[in-house]
Amino acid sequence: MTTTDRATTDRTTKDRSAVAPGRHRPHAPLTHSRQRRGGVDLVHKGRPLHRGRSLEQATVDCAVYADGRRQGARLELKEAIAAARLHDDGFVWIGLYQPDALCLQQVADEFGLHPLAVEDAVLAHQRPKLETFDDSLFMVLKTVRYVDHDSMIETGELMLFVGDGFVVTVRHGEASDLGNVRAELETRPDLLELGPVAVLYGVVDRVVDGYLPAADAIERDVDEIEEQVFSTARDQPTARIYKLKRELVEFRRAVEPLLMATQALADGHVPGLRPQSAQWFRDIHDHVVRSSEHVNTMDDLLNTALSANVAQVSLMQNNDMRKISAWVAIFAASTLIAGIYGMNFDHMPELGWALGYPMALSLMVGISLALYRAFRRNDWL
Repeated sequence: MTTTDRATTDRTTKDRSAVAPGRHRPHAPLTHSRQRRGGVDLVHKGRPLHRGRSLEQATVDCAVYADGRRQGARLELKEAIAAARLHDDGFVWIGLYQPDALCLQQVADEFGLHPLAVEDAVLAHQRPKLETFDDSLFMVLKTVRYVDHDSMIETGELMLFVGDGFVVTVRHGEASDLGNVRAELETRPDLLELGPVAVLYGVVDRVVDGYLPAADAIERDVDEIEEQVFSTARDQPTARIYKLKRELVEFRRAVEPLLMATQALADGHVPGLRPQSAQWFRDIHDHVVRSSEHVNTMDDLLNTALSANVAQVSLMQNNDMRKISAWVAIFAASTLIAGIYGMNFDHMPELGWALGYPMALSLMVGISLALYRAFRRNDWL
């Protein structure tokens, strides 16, 4: 960034901080980006980002909430902003699904979203986190869904921009479906009276509630693996163990970073949130802790199962080697006797004996049976 660009950014930040919360604020385009007049293309870090869907197409819903209730049906963004200003406690909640850079830039211009947070929301694939920018906050969540028939974790991403008078939710991935979160919140006016923080609570609560069913599904798979490891069958679950551990790594990436974020919300240490809202996030933090402990426990069990499987394989190999050695010893005795009697010497004691041949066969069978019984008694066969 040049000196001129840096000075421009500093002046923009100072101008935004002087605007009263909840008021309309213009904002600069994305950091390291430029727009061509006419709004056709946006260049981000040297890569052209072409216009995809329009803002209307990317919008799942956009509504105004005041006095704990939804005010009317779906509105256009500018209409919703104007309608929210008619209420002292009104706020706009707009939900976007996989918006491109141009769509999100239009929303950023309306609400004055921080360019770094907007960049994260456009590029996605972010680590779960909670950041504060001036008078707004930005939170990244990873949704988790367990696909049972594939035994794999499917994740999606959710980004929330929460400020005085607005909430922007951005979804990426099929697994990021919020379901009926908006509908459920609209049935709880006592919660919606808290303002935008109510939406933050509802979304985070729904995402975290999805962690426990996924953890339970993984636990069932771990139980199956344990039974498979200690069964008498010779099935090798090593590949399945490694696959499940890989899914746990994906699960941990969604849960572990969220511990600090929900802890801050539960302690009321997030600037801009009402102190009374902290109690709503304590239960969420407990669920995140439980999910984290569950994931770690499952990982430990898989490590134990892997070690036990290695020991089982070694034990089976030792048993196989003992059986092979026992049979080699049994046939070696007969081979020794046959080898001696097969030598071409003229003077051998039994060559002129009529019972020499039956005696040699009987000796071979007798020694073989004696060795067989000895090996069976010692569990080698």
